[in-house]
Amino acid sequence: MTSDLAKAMQACRTAFIGIGLMTGVINILYLTGSIFMLEVYDRVLPSRSIPTLVGIALLAAMLYAFQVALDILRLRILSRIGLALDEGIGARVYAAVVRAPLRAVPAGDGLQPMRDLDQLRGFLSGLGPTALFDLPWMPLYLVICFLFHPLIGVTALAGCLVLVAFTAVTEMTTRKPVRQAMLEMTARNALSEVGRRNAEVLAAMAMTERFGTVWAEANRRYTLQQQRAADIGNGLGSLSKGLRLALQSTVLGVGAWLVIRGEASAGIMIAASILSARALAPVELAIAHWKGFVAARQGWKRLGELLRAFPAAGEPIALPRPHRTLAVEAISVAPPGSRRLVVQEVGFTLEAGQCLGVVGPSGSGKSSLVRALVGVWQPARGKVRLDGAAFEQWRFDDLGAAIGYLPQDVELFAGTVAQNIARFHPDPDHGAIIAAAEAAGVHALVLSLPQGYETPIGEGGAALSAGQRQRIALARALFGAPFLVVLDEPNSNLDADGEAALNQAVAGVRARGGIVVIVAHRHSALASIDRLLVMQEGRLRAFGPKEQVLRKLAQPAAAPVPAGGADVVVMSGRGERPPRPGAGAGAAGAEPAEKEGLLP
Repeated sequence: MTSDLAKAMQACRTAFIGIGLMTGVINILYLTGSIFMLEVYDRVLPSRSIPTLVGIALLAAMLYAFQVALDILRLRILSRIGLALDEGIGARVYAAVVRAPLRAVPAGDGLQPMRDLDQLRGFLSGLGPTALFDLPWMPLYLVICFLFHPLIGVTALAGCLVLVAFTAVTEMTTRKPVRQAMLEMTARNALSEVGRRNAEVLAAMAMTERFGTVWAEANRRYTLQQQRAADIGNGLGSLSKGLRLALQSTVLGVGAWLVIRGEASAGIMIAASILSARALAPVELAIAHWKGFVAARQGWKRLGELLRAFPAAGEPIALPRPHRTLAVEAISVAPPGSRRLVVQEVGFTLEAGQCLGVVGPSGSGKSSLVRALVGVWQPARGKVRLDGAAFEQWRFDDLGAAIGYLPQDVELFAGTVAQNIARFHPDPDHGAIIAAAEAAGVHALVLSLPQGYETPIGEGGAALSAGQRQRIALARALFGAPFLVVLDEPNSNLDADGEAALNQAVAGVRARGGIVVIVAHRHSALASIDRLLVMQEGRLRAFGPKEQVLRKLAQPAAAPVPAGGADVVVMSGRGERPPRPGAGAGAAGAEPAEKEGLLP
């Protein structure tokens, strides 16, 4: 099966054919210097003809100008091939970079694929590919050298074979150092990003210098590997350059010997020296750029593996906007890159207008559950459905428009307040932005900012307080009136006014027929819920109407289900099976829910 990278390169097939044709013409034009010298020594000097010298000089100047123009055009086409490759797969690579942390914990620098793409584009836009295009034309120069004289041809061929051997040695000796240097650079860049993101913690606790020592050690390992690769490449490059110069002088000496013996002319001697140097020039250039070639090849391999791991998904049929139910069918969830289930066999159904509160002790799986509800983490087992359609049956944009999500760790993006609320929609409805802000009770707060909705908030929302970031993130979750709104600890940074606005926003979603799921540790966030789900050790402990669940969990765990509470699902502490009916209040392990820490 053809990879996405190969398809992107195949789209440039016509450009590569054009480069190949231009390379052929350029290499024929490279004979201009040899032929000019041949004519000067064998025709102009014996005849002492000034007009002949002027004529062949003008002709050579025209050919040189044509050669320069073709070479410039060839390099420009190569640079545009690099841009075409970027345009063809750049969006796919970015999407894979963003999706990769949701499937597995990234090792080292998560932006390495973008650097690999830059490496490929940079290599295609440089002189390295021109050497690869010129290499097939080496036999032409060798054949001409043999036509001059067999001994000249043998000398040039021997030099070419030695340089080809140098190329093979370069390949074998630089591959491992370049790969190791790339790994060390990835680790160093990852540490740099961690330090940048946690600058406040490092400064507040005097960790900057100590963490800098860790970074310095990673940087030292990287520079050592880079230096090793550079030393090998530069050394072999210098040897190849010296060998080419020595071969040129050798051919000149062989030609002089043939001239003395009367087997060649002075023009052939000079022309053969120039041709032999030209025959070896592509090999020398390839060796000089071999480090970049190896890095580009390794980047190509890594990008291919990444794109195969995240294939382009087919576009499913557009479904109507959801408006009826959210169904969770016995889902089990594991964190990305792990096989340990943190949520096991949780299932429930919510209908339009209902609000579910999810409670439980820390580490019980609440946040993991809501990540599966919004499609951030893929369930290991089970399905999440909106109006009967599983998440994978929805078009990506349609599903995103139907879901509003406020994560526990609020993250805003560099841009204006309006752009963040509108989820960076390229052409948002300004009325929808204001409606979302009013629904979140943040409209007046935004207007109080220096430039209102056009206020730049800086990277991560650095220009705003934690409470302001959380309220603007709530408006972002409500933008476009999504059917399912999931709020994870939505009041962790809110004051009394913020909590009142939050409860009003939840009531507004319910009033328009949406579904709200709230994870909270504080009672105030649960004022608007009508359904309660209790998590413990990754399992569903209880689910049903809020009042009935609270009454049931307030009793000893083994007490019988009260009358009218048949729709309340209460599992035992580990969720294996419900308590036995009629068990006494003094049953072993029976404790009030508050003592167990199940409720806020």
